[in-house]
Amino acid sequence: MSNEWRDEFISGLANLVDQAVVSGAKQADVFKATIEQIERLQIANERDPGPADDVSEESVEEPANDWPAAST
Repeated sequence: MSNEWRDEFISGLANLVDQAVVSGAKQADVFKATIEQIERLQIANERDPGPADDVSEESVEEPANDWPAAST
């Protein structure tokens, strides 16, 4: 089993932390914010594990151009 995705993830996460610290954030604050966001993602995933799979049955209608200012 390949762990390439894990290596990429760890590298990307380390880069995000570094960027935030270079921008002036405290490392402890960045770690705290990261953990909070991961917890939010877990909750969202528990509520709707496949949001992209949700297909709306309603068709999207184009806005009407019959209002008075549309013809000017």
